[in-house]
Amino acid sequence: MEKTPFLAEIIDQRRISGPPRRLQDSWLVVLFLLPALILFLLFVIYPIFRSIYFSLFDWNGLGPAVDFVGLQNFKNILKDQVFLKALRNALLIIIFSVAAQLPLALALAVLVGRDLPGRGLFRTIFFMPYVLSEINVAIMWMLLYNPDPERGLLNAIVVALGVKPIGWLSATNLVLLSIFFVLTWKYFGFHMLLYLAGLQNIPVELEEAARIDGANSFQNFFYITLPLLGSTIRTSVYLSVLGSIQQFIIVWIMTKGGPVNASETLATYMYRFGFVRFQLGYGSAVAIYMFLICLIFSLVYQRLTRQPDYLTGL
Repeated sequence: MEKTPFLAEIIDQRRISGPPRRLQDSWLVVLFLLPALILFLLFVIYPIFRSIYFSLFDWNGLGPAVDFVGLQNFKNILKDQVFLKALRNALLIIIFSVAAQLPLALALAVLVGRDLPGRGLFRTIFFMPYVLSEINVAIMWMLLYNPDPERGLLNAIVVALGVKPIGWLSATNLVLLSIFFVLTWKYFGFHMLLYLAGLQNIPVELEEAARIDGANSFQNFFYITLPLLGSTIRTSVYLSVLGSIQQFIIVWIMTKGGPVNASETLATYMYRFGFVRFQLGYGSAVAIYMFLICLIFSLVYQRLTRQPDYLTGL
């Protein structure tokens, strides 16, 4: 076929803007990603490998690590009953969060997401605790949990009802529930915001069509709203589980893992050995265990919850 001048010009332009142009774009992408990649390697990847290295030593953090113990730190951790209790407490917090905190956040999101009078005010009130720092939240609730009825609001109410003051943070059978209540108060607003964002992506026409077909509010929720919120719920559960495993600040400030290790978590256990007792080799091994738990959960959870999003076809 004979090439016209116009066709030849187009072919020449494509040749000019071929592989060299794509190579230039690739280098431009790498250039923009390089600062983030450097920070990621410096503050994430490098500390992980350094923790793995130090976990093989009996090291107090002063001077070079020379007392090599191999995998002994990892073996000693699994034999420690306090670590096993911290692992059990983390599991209980996860169960409480998935069974109580997230359903509460979902219910409130559905309520304030509808045509509820003053819903903007309610959204602000429910989200306000999440904005507060964990240190402020811990100190505030320590004051509320004060065992002295003249200083603690909760015990003042209990005494007014004719009941003896309760040691919310000193009773081994109540301290974990008391801390979980604080965690729920602090974080359910974040999950509520996630569910609100998911609700906004659901077309209103679907619910209106279901009402025309005779579906009531409960049927609308369970057969339309809930399935379409599947991806949001999976994300919320994922973040809640990882947050429960790594929970530290509120627990450490309020109880330091006590009394008698009743509120010990994996993070407080790691901090106690790493930065209080200066057994940084042992603490690094605990950090590796936490990393492996989070990594294994993430891989398994992503594999089990890999489902198509119903909203993609709408």
